[in-house]
Amino acid sequence: MLDSTEALTSLRARGVVLARRASELLHRLEKDVIGLNYAGLVVATVFFAWSVTPSLLPRDWLFQGLISGFNAVIGYGVGCVFDWAFRRWVRPKLPWQPPSLRVQYAVKVTVLVVCILAAGYMLVLSADWQRQIYTLMDMTGTTTSGYLRTGGLSLLVGTVVVGLYRTFRIIVRLLARLLSRWVRVPSRFAPTVGAALLAVLVVSLFNGLAMRAFFAAANSAFSVRNDKMTSYAVQPQAPERSGSPQSLAGWNTLGSEGRWFVSHGPDAFRIGAVTGKPALEPIRAYVGLESAKHGESQQDLAVDELERTHAFDRKVLVVVTTTGTGWVNSMTANAIEYMYGGDTAIVASQYSYLPSVLSFLADRQKVAESGRKMFDAIYRAWSQRPVQNRPKLLVYGESLGSQGSESAFSGLADLRARVDGALWVGPPNSNLLWSQFVTRRDPGSREVAPVYADGLVVRFAANAADLSEPSPEWRRPRIAYLQHASDPIVWWSPDLIFSRPNWLSERRGSDVSTQMRWWPFVTFWQVAADLTNAQGVSDGHGHNYGSLVLDGWAAVLPPPDWNPDLEERIRTQIELSEAYERAVK
Repeated sequence: MLDSTEALTSLRARGVVLARRASELLHRLEKDVIGLNYAGLVVATVFFAWSVTPSLLPRDWLFQGLISGFNAVIGYGVGCVFDWAFRRWVRPKLPWQPPSLRVQYAVKVTVLVVCILAAGYMLVLSADWQRQIYTLMDMTGTTTSGYLRTGGLSLLVGTVVVGLYRTFRIIVRLLARLLSRWVRVPSRFAPTVGAALLAVLVVSLFNGLAMRAFFAAANSAFSVRNDKMTSYAVQPQAPERSGSPQSLAGWNTLGSEGRWFVSHGPDAFRIGAVTGKPALEPIRAYVGLESAKHGESQQDLAVDELERTHAFDRKVLVVVTTTGTGWVNSMTANAIEYMYGGDTAIVASQYSYLPSVLSFLADRQKVAESGRKMFDAIYRAWSQRPVQNRPKLLVYGESLGSQGSESAFSGLADLRARVDGALWVGPPNSNLLWSQFVTRRDPGSREVAPVYADGLVVRFAANAADLSEPSPEWRRPRIAYLQHASDPIVWWSPDLIFSRPNWLSERRGSDVSTQMRWWPFVTFWQVAADLTNAQGVSDGHGHNYGSLVLDGWAAVLPPPDWNPDLEERIRTQIELSEAYERAVK
C-alpha cells in the first residue's frame, strides 16, 4: 500500500514537472517563434473584416484571399504600433500590476477565439454580398462553403508577409551590432541607425536601380511578346492595310497587337453582305514601335501611310490612341467600318511594349506625348485639304488611351475647333478634360451620371438610353464618354484614401452594391485591387463596354442612312466577331 502511494506521489510530481515544462515550452513557442502581438491581431481582424466588405466588382475566394491577406497585415502593423506607443508612453503612468500568467493566457485565448469567430462571421456575410454583386452583373455567384477558403489563404499570405518583416528586423539587429562594434555607435541608437541605413538602401534601390531594372526587364520581357507571331494573324494583301506588301510599315515591325489589328476586321464583301449595299475596302493604318526607319518619326510614317492609302479621300478618318502594347478595340473599329460601308480610315500607333497597368505606372507621360504628337501630325495634313474634300475627323481612346487622346487638346473649345466628334471609353479618373467636365457638372446631377452644360456638347453614358439625355438637342461636334458606375478604372483615385467620393454618397449606379461603404485607406485599396479584374465581368459592367461602342459612334456621328434595322444587323455581326476573337486570341 505504501509503495503504491509513493509511486502515485512520484507520478503526480513528474506530471507537475512535465506540465510546467510544457507550459514553458508553449510560452517560448508563443513568444519567440509565433510571437503574436494581440493588439495587432485585433486590428488585423478589423482590417480583414473591412477587406471582405463589398467593392465595385465581384471576387472569387482566390482573389479575395490575396487582397484580404495583405489588408490584414497592414492592420497587424497598425495594431503593433499602437501597442508599442501604449507600452512606452501610457502604461508607465498608470498604476499597472501585471496579471498572473494564467490570466494572461486566458485573455490571449479569448482574444484569439473571438478574432477567429469574427473573421468567420464576416466571411459568411461576404459570401452573401459577393453573390449579390454577381447577380447585379448577370453572373453566377460563389457558394458559401467555397468562399470560406478565403480565410485560409489570407492566413497564409499574412504569415509569409510577417515572416519577411521579421527577416528584415533580424537584418536591422545585425546591422545594429555591427555598428556598435565597428563604428562605435551608442547601443541605444544603433538599431535606429541600422533601420535608417537599410531603409535608405531599399528606397534608393527601389527608386533608382531596382525601379529602372524592373521596368527594363519588363520592357525586355514584353518586347519578346511583342514579336510573337500567331497563326490567326496573317499578313494582309490588300494595299489598304499597313503591313501589306505595298505598305511603308513592314509587317514584322507592327508588333503583336498591330499585326492582329491589320489582319482582322471586315472587308468590302463582308460589309456589303451585312449592310446590303456596295462597300469599299476599309483602310487600317498602323505604326509599330519599330516601323519608323532612318530617323523618320512614327507620326510622319503614319501620315505617309494615310497618304499612300488615300485615307484623306474617305468619309471618315478616326485617330485611335492605343493602350499599353498598342491594343485597338476590334469592336470599335468594326462598328465604324460597318456603319459607313467601309468608306473609312482608322490610324493607330504603338507607344510601348508594356501592358496597360504597367504603362499607367511608367508611361503616362509617354502616352500623352504620343497621343498629342500623332493627332497634331495628322491634323496638319488633314487641315491642308479643302474643307469640302476632307473626311470627318474623329478621335477615340479607351482607358489609358483616352488619356493620351485627351492630351492633344487644351480644352473644350480647342477640341470642338479641331474634330468632328470624340468617343472616349472608360476614362481614368486622372483624365484632365474628363475631370473638368465632371467637377463642373450641373447642380443636382450625379457623379456617376453627370450632366455638363445641359448635355449640349458633352455627354456621359452607361447605356444607349443615356446618350439621348438630358434633351434631344445635342450640338455638333459631339463628345461622348462611356463609363460604368462599376468601372474601377473610372473611379480609382488617391483621393479615396482620405475622402468619401460623391459616387458613394449619392444614389448608387444600378450595378454597384448598396452595401458598399467608404472607409479611409481601405476603400482605396479595395478599388485598387478591382483594377486588376476590371474586364473580368460580363458586358455592360466594370470595364467591359461591349457593343455600347456602336451606340456611342451612332450618337456622335451617325451616317445619313442610319436606322434600327441596320443597327441591329451590325450589332449582331460585331458581337460574333468579338466572340471569335476572344476564342482564338
